Amino acid sequence: MDRPASNQVSATGAKHVGRIVDRDISALLVAYHKDGNQDARERLLVDLMPLVRALAARYAGRGEPLEDLVQVGALGLIKAVDRFDVDRGVEFSSYAVPTIVGEIRRHFRDKAWAMHVPRRLKELSVRLSRILDELTTELGHSPTVAELAEASGVEEEDVIDALDSTHAYSTRSLQAPFDDEGDDSLFDKLGVEETGYAEVEDGSLVSAGLDALDERERRIVQLRFFDEMTQSQIAAELGISQMHVSRLLRRALGTMRGRIDELMGETDV
Repeated sequence: MDRPASNQVSATGAKHVGRIVDRDISALLVAYHKDGNQDARERLLVDLMPLVRALAARYAGRGEPLEDLVQVGALGLIKAVDRFDVDRGVEFSSYAVPTIVGEIRRHFRDKAWAMHVPRRLKELSVRLSRILDELTTELGHSPTVAELAEASGVEEEDVIDALDSTHAYSTRSLQAPFDDEGDDSLFDKLGVEETGYAEVEDGSLVSAGLDALDERERRIVQLRFFDEMTQSQIAAELGISQMHVSRLLRRALGTMRGRIDELMGETDV
């Protein structure tokens, strides 16, 4: 855990604890741990929730709802209250804040990621988020990758990987609305069957079939199916009988079919 971050958070937590007016945290802790007073424990948990909310708010906007982070932080508070040693003579905030923050960070590290990301990148991503805020304030502009790398003490490539890994916090359902202006879902935009591929494939097969014909047969097929002429019109165009056209067309189609079947058989092998 990054020491500067912990110190900063501890200061924030201590400030919020100090704002709890007319609430003797130390006395309640003693009553709970020495006398087993469960009412004191419940009051501690209720009175210290502002501290939890303040700490959870620091991690908002990272892919997890704030209320979920508050619940995770509340678990950290329970651990802090139950495990605190009243005989050590230290302030409760110095123990509670790292415990609560640790629980929230553990949640991000272990559970909040929708895709598997190496642990070192998860931890670096969280650390870079704080460093990014600090450098932006200090420099007056968004820091470069090189500046982030220098401030965090890692290679630039690691910074890039960690920044990219933030996209793995959550995924989007394909059934979610594509935008606010229509009823289309993301699936409607992505799940479109491309009919052009089939047309290209069919066209190449027809071309191969035509290549198997002689010049007159190819001319008859083109006139019949491409120019949409009737057999009598073709007969007049070529100066032959309609019966002859019919016979030539039937033979041409048989030749084309045989060539196409041959090609299809080669494809299936």
